Amino acid sequence: MDMFADLAFYLVVIVILVAILVSAVKILREYERGVVFTLGRFTGVKGPGLILLIPYVQQMIRVDLRTRVLDVPSQDVISHDNVSVRVSAVIYFRVIDPERSTIQVEDFMMATSQLAQTTLRSVLGKHDLDEMLAERDRLNSDIQEILDTQTDAWGIKVATVEIKHVDINESMIRAIARQAEAERERRAKVINAEGEQQAAAKLLEAAEILAKQPEAMQLRYLSTLNVIASEKTSTILFPFPMELGNLMAIKPK
Repeated sequence: MDMFADLAFYLVVIVILVAILVSAVKILREYERGVVFTLGRFTGVKGPGLILLIPYVQQMIRVDLRTRVLDVPSQDVISHDNVSVRVSAVIYFRVIDPERSTIQVEDFMMATSQLAQTTLRSVLGKHDLDEMLAERDRLNSDIQEILDTQTDAWGIKVATVEIKHVDINESMIRAIARQAEAERERRAKVINAEGEQQAAAKLLEAAEILAKQPEAMQLRYLSTLNVIASEKTSTILFPFPMELGNLMAIKPK
């Protein structure tokens, strides 16, 4: 009877020792770090690999050092030119200081998300709609720089910010389409005017060349008649010399 009691005692002791050993041994992966607290006080960052802790005296919080992707929900933004748009973005960041990310902020994921939303509205609200659509790279860089500066106290490095969508209501899309159409018409008129200007310059240059030799003008007349005759038309136009018209003009008395 005593032997069974001793055996039960030893089994209980072995079970307790195994439980203590299991709770004392921690294994951290290559991308993980352990923030260790001893009796509630920070005592260091350990890992990766095998970590030994004093049960019930030391506690460890795992921190993942891999790059995280944070999808910023669509935000209602009023642009600098008073246009209402909905903008969404994505942020890539990672923890570079496990100590600060654990001690300085309660939930760094939530804190970074809220900060990203407010920063997105603040930065885009200072720019016109055309800048939001045409200069996304510069806006991404500005938002990334602001976020990286503010999250540095939390031990977080913001690597990249990308604006995904800029949604505009239907009435504004129609207004932009009308503006684009008017811009194309303006460019067409400018191009047409430039063409007329260049043509006039070339005609003036040709007239100066022909004026140097009267026979050249007569040859030009004959060449024009030849072109008209080759088109199988019954009407032939004879150029009227402008000099003859000036001679026949009635001079006022």
